[in-house]
Amino acid sequence: MSLKAQLENDIKAALLGGDRFVADVLRGLKAVILNEEVAQGKRDTGLDDESIEKLIAREVKKRNDSVQQYTAAARPELAETEAAEAKVLEAYLPDQLSEADIQKEIDATISAMGVSGPAAMGQVIGAVKGKLSNTADGATVARLVKESLA
Repeated sequence: MSLKAQLENDIKAALLGGDRFVADVLRGLKAVILNEEVAQGKRDTGLDDESIEKLIAREVKKRNDSVQQYTAAARPELAETEAAEAKVLEAYLPDQLSEADIQKEIDATISAMGVSGPAAMGQVIGAVKGKLSNTADGATVARLVKESLA
C-alpha cells in the first residue's frame, strides 16, 4: 500500500475512533501533499512515497523548530502541541539511522571520493544524503561530515 493510501486509511480510522487530534494532523499533512502535487503538476498521478517522506520530514522539522521557539518563549502549552504533532508525523517516516551508522557511510563516501578538507564538504554531504535519503537527518549528516573533514 502506498504511503498516501495509508494516510487516507489512518485518517478514516482516527475519525471513526474519535481521535480528532490525529485526524486533524493527518488532514493537514494531506493538504501539504496536495499542495505539492499541484505545484509540481502531478495532481493526476500523485507523488511517489519518497517525495511524500521528504514532505513529512520537512513538516516534522517545522514542528521541532516550533517546539524550540515556544520553549524559549516560555510557552510550554504550545510546545507540547507541536511536539505531539511531530510525534504523529514521525510514525510515517522510515527508521532513522544512528550517528555511528551515518558516520560509517560518511567515511565510506569520503574514501570512495578521495577528497579531504573543508572545501569538499558540499560534495560529501550531497553524496551521503543521496544514499541515505530520508533515513538520516540532514543537520546530523552535515555536522558529522564537517567533523570528519576538519
